[in-house]
Amino acid sequence: MKGVVSVFPNRNNDMLTTRSWDFINFPESIKRKTDESNIIVAVIDSGIWPESISFQNSRFSFFWRPPNKWKGSCSSGLTNFTCNNKIIGARYYKKNGHFSTEDDQSPRDTIGHGTYMASIIAGNIDKSASFFGLGRGTARGGVPSSLIAAYKVCWSSGCDDADIIAAFADAISDGVDIISISMGDENPISYFTNSLSIGSFKAMRNGILTIVPTGNKGPKPSSLLNVFPWVLSVGASTIDRNFINNLQMGSGMVLKGVSINVFAASDYYPIVYGSDVPNKIMNVSINVSRTCQRNSLDTKLVKNKIVICDEYNIGTEALSVGAAGMVIRARERKDDSEAFVLPTAYVIGNQINRMSNYYMRLRALNMTPTAVIFKTRGGLDASSPYIGSFSSRGPNLLTPEILKPDLCAPGVHILAAWTPLNSPTKEQIDKRRSPYNILSGTSMASSHVAAAAAYVKSFNPSWSPAAIKSALITTASKMSETTTPDAEFAYGAGQINIASAISPGLVYDAEIDDYVRFLCGQGYTNEQLYLLTCEHTSCTTYGSTISSNLNMPSFSIPVSRSTRFNVTMTRKITNVGTESFTYDAVISSPPSVQIRVVPNKLLFYKVGTTVQFTMIVEGILTREKMVSASLSWIGPKNTVRSPIVVFVREQPR
Repeated sequence: MKGVVSVFPNRNNDMLTTRSWDFINFPESIKRKTDESNIIVAVIDSGIWPESISFQNSRFSFFWRPPNKWKGSCSSGLTNFTCNNKIIGARYYKKNGHFSTEDDQSPRDTIGHGTYMASIIAGNIDKSASFFGLGRGTARGGVPSSLIAAYKVCWSSGCDDADIIAAFADAISDGVDIISISMGDENPISYFTNSLSIGSFKAMRNGILTIVPTGNKGPKPSSLLNVFPWVLSVGASTIDRNFINNLQMGSGMVLKGVSINVFAASDYYPIVYGSDVPNKIMNVSINVSRTCQRNSLDTKLVKNKIVICDEYNIGTEALSVGAAGMVIRARERKDDSEAFVLPTAYVIGNQINRMSNYYMRLRALNMTPTAVIFKTRGGLDASSPYIGSFSSRGPNLLTPEILKPDLCAPGVHILAAWTPLNSPTKEQIDKRRSPYNILSGTSMASSHVAAAAAYVKSFNPSWSPAAIKSALITTASKMSETTTPDAEFAYGAGQINIASAISPGLVYDAEIDDYVRFLCGQGYTNEQLYLLTCEHTSCTTYGSTISSNLNMPSFSIPVSRSTRFNVTMTRKITNVGTESFTYDAVISSPPSVQIRVVPNKLLFYKVGTTVQFTMIVEGILTREKMVSASLSWIGPKNTVRSPIVVFVREQPR
């Protein structure tokens, strides 16, 4: 059909503070450009809550006007919604016209996710933020002076492709500088059957970088979302914040839980095990009731008791049958634990055995075991940063030669603004409301990087999306393979180091023609590329290139096991420093891989000079599934580091 890039079903996409910015050495006092106040960040999500402290007017001049580049608008919808000097634009999309009673037909956020993302990116400074007393301190966005444009595409029914593509188009024409979209398709099969891929490509073509999460399907390998090379894909790392709550048994024994429990301890309650209290009226088996699934527990036997469950859940079933609390027995620590709808302790390891022994001993004596669940308190996680277990892992199944994630950022236990129209657990049975919430996920991480990209853009307004991306990748801090064994497949280049990214020295730049050649090399046709490039002969004009030669600031090399390999890749790198410099290549690699660079010394005569080099990687992997290496260009003022991953490509079964 003429005028169509591709045809694919209108799928539904999943939506994916006080401490995090300081933890990554990005303090409130960091050097800033006045241009930060002219940077417009588009947040394509579930809308925004304009009355939040995070988004109140930040400019008090009566004569203040948005930047001249801004061409957007503010849609009030059917309810009272007003933009201000912080939220300068807001739109909402529902092409199918199907609204539920939970939906507000305006840009107003009834879910919370969009408000949360926007506040991490550009929320104002609030020195008295907390989540029911937890995480108390100063909440702030990474670029609190920047402007927000909200595009609501996510509703109670999800986020539809048609609405996402329309939002991208409006954001581009509205004049935004950075796009943050924290969702993704769980089954990426093509660059042209994905709304985020198409929308972000058009944004790149118009000089706008899109930041996306990698997904929350880890630690399963090859579970990545959003692997398009023209976006910045982000994994989630921990900060040194830890949450601990004690569970005290009737015997006085104290066990340590790791959940976020904001309910104050009240009294001791009898304990029952889910497998002992199945809903017999509905013929529920003990294997189901022990996991505390919906409608699985007997109300009479659970009411006013603490129920022990063998599977992670928010507590909806326990609360609905009148439980006083819940204890979750887990095989391993859950580092993305969030709030529960009732008092809850999450116990792991030998704590489970101690609790079970107490429970079984008293039951054998025909006595009633009891416990009290205490409110969570803050603690220190000295092993941070490492990648959250939920954060999706590589390798990239769509194009293995493109390393994803690109990098990582804080995404565990992040405090940020929330909507008063939804509970912190997003469950209807939960009647609590809070202006802030504590969540974990790669969405939280990608919003940190969206702020970082806006910060870099404020110092370098003429840089291309690829240059900004390169600056953030090549200045990232290498992380530990000990705490994160999946290494680059979990954290990419490493943790963002924002302050260094404003002057990286060199960048791996890429323009529209680089990506077109890449897509042509992937087998896409002139007809498919037309609406993205506005040229009828894209592949004929630009030619094609193999994916390993796309000018990315990272290297991913799939090989066959026990087969000697010899791979050659080319890159071009540009001087964005203030003067001419010589850079020397420094290689770090394991014994099984030999890497050399030609030339191994690069001379840049002036700013803007671009030099090409070739990297040759040889070796054989017999036992290892993957090995990590790196190439660093070292000059007098800068170290420009690129991660290298060599891995055994698994054969499809």
